[in-house]
Amino acid sequence: MKKSYLFAGVSIFCWSTAAVVAKLMMKGLTNFQLLFISSLFAGTSLLLFSIFTRRKLFKSYKFSDYIKMILCTLPSTFLYYVFFYKGTDIMPLANQALIVNYLWPIMSVVFACIILHEKLTARKVLAFIVSFIGIMVVAGEDILKLNTETLLGALFCILGAISYGLYTALIKKSGYDKFIALSIGYLTSFVLTGSVVFIQGDLFIPSFSQTLGFLWNGIFAIAIPNVCWLFALSFGDTAKISNLAYMTPFVSLIWSMLILKEEIKLLSILGLCIIVAGIFIQLTDNKNKC
Repeated sequence: MKKSYLFAGVSIFCWSTAAVVAKLMMKGLTNFQLLFISSLFAGTSLLLFSIFTRRKLFKSYKFSDYIKMILCTLPSTFLYYVFFYKGTDIMPLANQALIVNYLWPIMSVVFACIILHEKLTARKVLAFIVSFIGIMVVAGEDILKLNTETLLGALFCILGAISYGLYTALIKKSGYDKFIALSIGYLTSFVLTGSVVFIQGDLFIPSFSQTLGFLWNGIFAIAIPNVCWLFALSFGDTAKISNLAYMTPFVSLIWSMLILKEEIKLLSILGLCIIVAGIFIQLTDNKNKC
């Protein structure tokens, strides 16, 4: 199995739990509170790993390098989650929020073309269009009803998608060590969200169940999949690997059905089948092998 697909598979499984965990945690928290503790666990775990495996690199970077790392990673470690958590909280179904949010692979390719100057082939364009249609089939039913909550939630998820798409291109171009950059980014996010929580007067002591949720969210739904995804992108073609991310809603639908007892609609199944068709079109592009 190619390394790019192996790392992408780990990311897909871990990310599939994100919407369900966020929906459960947001019942008693704000999006900033959720990201506050989660980013602490994510940043700390990545920092410890980086210290033990990349100590020399830490010393080789200048202060200006760490500032650049923060600028490269904040679209993902801060903006993406603030928007995604808010959208997940507002939208009626957790899997609906995740699927709308999955415009980000398309945005990754858009920013890869703009920032990294990667070639956009006709087959890639067709694959993205097909996958986008699949997303609209899944999420379009409530959006077309002009439900205010659904529209606002979708807007937040789209903003999150744009933020993450920008991040994937910036971090790939920067050339900095991925683990170090992410650890600095999440710890910065911890400081930023902590400041917001303090200013809003929302400081709190998490319960035992909330602590477990923060641990899972910070380490397994954030740190591990983000790092694996970066490795997948570094080993393979950005457009092809990004399109694989559309597999995540399949697994997420199962989690939302089992844990949140959400109904799986016929349109959701149809839309995801269309998404798979888009993935197949992209993966059969032999012109750019991973």
